[in-house]
Amino acid sequence: MIENRFKTALAAGDRQIGLWVAAGDPYVASLIGHAGFDWLVIDGEHGPNDLRSILAQLQALESSPSAVVVRPPMGEAWMIKQLLDIGAETLLVPMVETAEQAAELVRAVRYPPVGKRGVGAGIARASRFSTVRNYVQQANENVCLLVQAESRKAMDNLSAIASTEGVDGVFIGPSDLGADMGVTDGIADTQFQRLIERGIETIQASGKPAGILTFNEALNHRYLELGATFVAVGADIALFTSALADLRGRYPVTSKK
Repeated sequence: MIENRFKTALAAGDRQIGLWVAAGDPYVASLIGHAGFDWLVIDGEHGPNDLRSILAQLQALESSPSAVVVRPPMGEAWMIKQLLDIGAETLLVPMVETAEQAAELVRAVRYPPVGKRGVGAGIARASRFSTVRNYVQQANENVCLLVQAESRKAMDNLSAIASTEGVDGVFIGPSDLGADMGVTDGIADTQFQRLIERGIETIQASGKPAGILTFNEALNHRYLELGATFVAVGADIALFTSALADLRGRYPVTSKK
């Protein structure tokens, strides 16, 4: 069994700087995989991904030094089962609002008798196609479950969610949280930022690592100073768009006939 180094790093309190991978392309993922980030998120919620494209990216990133996290579109048990079987070791599940929901996700990533993950490891990439001895016996401890708090309800239940046994970390999603609260500019909204800061403190007080994603460098440094452990600092699509616009902007506008 190959150790889940991302889970080990979180448990040790090591800071992990990450990047969102949303292009849905294994060649792009392979390029990003050698950029030096500690962790990468293959985004199945908003990126144009399905099971096969996620599998292709997992394969492309196999030689990358970056740990790979997969975000499913939602926390459905059948979806989680498929992602784990194709070799995802760490899942980031969106829109978790209660401790009860978090507990169900813990069950979904674990084999019986403590969970309800279907046993199909004999034909799965996760077990290296049955070449990993005792995969089923070891998998429960190797899988890393991260849950996203990204609504007002989730923030109200944050302590209970973070305290759920089997949850390895809690990730605050500022974009959806701001939308749920009617906040149009979360960066400039002092009250909103204070809510996020209290959220990071609450997660830490529950003994779990806190994570977050923003595209604002000053805020990322602020969250790291507050003790956030796994912080994503950008996304491939946003970086490509910005770099392309910057390059094109350095040359004259083509005259149109």
